[in-house]
Amino acid sequence: MPHSLALAVEIVTTALAVAGMGYFLAAWIAARIYIHARRKAVLKQQGGEQSAPGVSILKSLKGLDPEILNAFRSHCTQTYRGPFELLFGVSSLDDPAVAAVEMLQREFPQIPIKLVECPQRLGTNGKVSTLVQLVQHAQHDVVLINDSDITVSPRYLERVVGGFQFDDMPHGETPPVGMVTALYRGAAHGSIFRSGIPARFEALGIATDFMPAVLLARVVEGGLHYGLGSTLAVRREALDASGGLLPLVDQLADDYELGARVAAAGYRVELCADVVETGVPAYGWRGFIDHQVRWLRTVRDARPGGYAGLVFTHGLMWALLNIIASGLSPFSFWLLAMSFFLRLTVAMTVGAEVLSDRQVLTYLWLLPARDLVATALWVTGFAGNTIVWRGDRFVLHKGKLKKA
Repeated sequence: MPHSLALAVEIVTTALAVAGMGYFLAAWIAARIYIHARRKAVLKQQGGEQSAPGVSILKSLKGLDPEILNAFRSHCTQTYRGPFELLFGVSSLDDPAVAAVEMLQREFPQIPIKLVECPQRLGTNGKVSTLVQLVQHAQHDVVLINDSDITVSPRYLERVVGGFQFDDMPHGETPPVGMVTALYRGAAHGSIFRSGIPARFEALGIATDFMPAVLLARVVEGGLHYGLGSTLAVRREALDASGGLLPLVDQLADDYELGARVAAAGYRVELCADVVETGVPAYGWRGFIDHQVRWLRTVRDARPGGYAGLVFTHGLMWALLNIIASGLSPFSFWLLAMSFFLRLTVAMTVGAEVLSDRQVLTYLWLLPARDLVATALWVTGFAGNTIVWRGDRFVLHKGKLKKA
């Protein structure tokens, strides 16, 4: 019986390791496809006269992060030739973020920057509750929502708006673009001793795990059918057709859901040619695990089939287990070597080339340990529907939050 069990484990881990190699190869191909499409989009934008509709940038604020003011400043130094405004929403004027917005207003008096108190709590998702009230003050046709800690390049708005106008299909053969979203990289500020290994694990996970999965889904599913909270730029008509923001006030994955509703309303969701940056907090291990489990259970709730399919993304760990199960066979070492090579290829292609994440190469030595932790957390994601968010415990069911 022990021999039969060991043989079964060897067969299963061999199959999963080979499937993982196939996943890494497919993710690399998807990244190369995106790089080609992005280059084409940038050349198209540079080669023709592009319209510049007005853009209203909406940010829901709660509290003050260390790098938040620099993130705000990056939105004020745009080369965009059209009009744009920044609207900041807070649930109370006593919020510490108010001082940062007032400082920004003094620093950039030429830009319309508005601070709006949004006191109503319309659902369990406080961020969306604020955005529902904030969008009523937006003046322009393009509404752009992104997280408070997002830092952008000077050409961000130009490239986001360009995403609405890029169309490589003859008119009438593809639906119009209703939403533009953006890839992002994580930035763990300070030395590894200051911000900690958990922060580096999360930044590595974004660059080498989550973003490759997004690019592969884009190819396999014939385009994106959801949004990323790093950038949710939506036309008014698409926002109205999707039902607006109010139905999302109890949704945890509001970014995913808004993009899914825009796609369901008959519009396309496109990736813009710019990559933005999000700050990664200096987590302790408890905060890191809570955040990862929350994200994993959100994915499982929104896309249960896709979550189960994540088994193939842990190919490096299956190859390591195969070495033990096979009794250190030469073939198992070949599997590990090939898995490791393909894993590094995806990490460097997406992390360094697609995302321009300088930290990826510096902390690539942490990748095997990060993958081991990620596999354990993926298994944990199956065990329940409870999540911790902003210190409160919720039960997640069909995308909605209920107090635990």
